[in-house]
Order: sequence, then C-alpha cells, then structure tokens
Amino acid sequence: MLRVHFTSEDLARVRVAPGPDFLWEISNSVQTLQRRDGARVFGEWRQWARPRLSDSCRLLSSLLPPRGYSPDFLTPTSGDRGTLQAAVDTLLSTPRPRLRTDLTQLAASLQLPSWAGSLACGDVDTLRRLGLAVHTYHLEALAPFWRRIAAHVDADRAIRLHSLLDGGTEGLLAGLGPQFRWRSPVLEVTYPVDQQLCLRGRGLILQPSFFCWPTPITLADAELPPVLVYPIHHATDWASPVPNGRPTEGSGPLGPLLGHTRAAILRAARTGCSTVQVARLLDVTHPAISQHMNVLRAAGLVTTVRKAGRSFHVATAEGRALLSTAERAGLE
Repeated sequence: MLRVHFTSEDLARVRVAPGPDFLWEISNSVQTLQRRDGARVFGEWRQWARPRLSDSCRLLSSLLPPRGYSPDFLTPTSGDRGTLQAAVDTLLSTPRPRLRTDLTQLAASLQLPSWAGSLACGDVDTLRRLGLAVHTYHLEALAPFWRRIAAHVDADRAIRLHSLLDGGTEGLLAGLGPQFRWRSPVLEVTYPVDQQLCLRGRGLILQPSFFCWPTPITLADAELPPVLVYPIHHATDWASPVPNGRPTEGSGPLGPLLGHTRAAILRAARTGCSTVQVARLLDVTHPAISQHMNVLRAAGLVTTVRKAGRSFHVATAEGRALLSTAERAGLE
C-alpha cells in the first residue's frame, strides 16, 4: 500500500499532467513488454513490437525489470518535457550521485551488465548509448501508436476535469479508480510494497499513463518532486499502426463528417461528454448519437472510453484542430 499524505497546501497544488510523458511511457512499456499478464490489453501490441526491436533496446530492459524497483533517474520530473529530445536531454544530465545511488539500489535486487558501472560513473559514451536506446525504442515501439496514446490520455484528462468540477480536488482524488481510496488527508493507493509519501506542501502531479500496468507507480525517493503515475482505462482495439505517427494521405473517413449534427457532436466532445449528455443537448436519440460517434472515431476525431458503465467521448488533437480551423474560417 502507498499512502500519500496531503496538507491543505498540497490539495491546492494538485494538477493533472498535460499529456503523456515520453519517459514514463517508455519505461512503463519496456516493463509491460516483459510481462505476460494484461494480455487482453497489451497482447496484440507485444506481438507486434517484440520482433521489431533493435538490439540496442536491450539496454533499457536491463535497467527496467518487469517487476520491482526501477531507477528514478530514468523518469525525471524536471526540465522542458515538450519533446522527446528535451526529455532525453534531461535524462542524460542526471547528476552522478543520482546515477550511482539509483544503480546501487537496482543492483541489490538484479544482476546488472558490466556497462552499468560506467553508467553509474557518468561515462559520457555510456550515457550516449542510453540516449540512443531511448530514441530507438520510442521510434520502433511507440511512435507508430503515439497519436492513439495521446488521445487516450486526453480522454482520461477530460474525465478528471469533470471529477474536479463535480467534487473539487478531493472529488478528483476520490474518483481516480478502484486502486485509490481517499481518506482525508491521505490517499491510499494499491501498491506492491508499503511506502509513505509526505507531500509537505510540494503538491502532486497526477500523470495518466497508457502503459502503466497493473498498479500505479511513484518514484522511490520521496525527496524528489512528487508524481503519481496511474493506469488509464483502455480500449482493446489495436488497429494498424500509423506510419511515422501520422495519418496516411487519402484516407477518406472525413467525407461523411459533413453535416451540422456531427459538427455539433464534435464541438460537445471538445471538453468531453457522455452519450446521454450529447443526446440531451441536441435532442437526438441515443442510437443516432452512437452512429455519429462511430463515424467520428473512424476518422480519428474522437476517442471513447467507458467509465461506470457509461461511454465518455473526447475530441482528439485532430478533432480539436479541425474545429479550430473551421471556426477561424467562419464555417461553424
């Protein structure tokens, strides 16, 4: 059990991360890739990814066992994290004492390869190999699915926004899922080991993660900036990956989108909405809304998750961009 202790100041400083974190998704997916459980959610991706990975990616699996401790320095919480390169730069600038401390702790439970000693000393060439492995792994295993990963994280953020609007920060914490229990002023979290995290006015970043599995994760060192990474709800349909993470030219699903009803549904999904909410807003039957949503999903303009037996729809980045373009052009 993980127990996160809040003060009133901490409750005012809780925030949900703005999107997927490159290094958390990389670390979590490397660990998930080595596991056998969660096949319903990740089985198809594992079968797709394993034969495509280069030998350099084994460097990451040597540092990220499927269970137990993993080094904190692989998922830093500071620096400009808007791009993968910025995240890798932050990782490679880890101070030597942190490298040494984390790798010593890892070595207590895992036999490390010989190059780990050079990494612990901050050897420049070994750090460059690590950075290359991170880039290569992301390119080969995650980049083709990154749009989908971001869309699912966006959907989770929209759900958290509704929890915040309905119940404030305590409602947000109480609504994170069955692995969480809010007992003011402590958040109890399902966790493989007993751990205490005292926030002491530093606040908390809630980081939704596509590949976090099966329980939430936090950093081992409680003195580092507090972050709590938690699994999002997953759809199980792993469609074909998108080359280079971009839609293919000539894909035709946008044609059926013309029409006021679907445009209104897409606008409603900009901040997240349930089927019931949209049906009431537009005075349209539930089956009709579902049919329109199927078209919007096929076009990659919305994503849908289920929560408490209800379908919750959120516009993807592409859907929001289409709305913004139409509004600027005065078309909507």
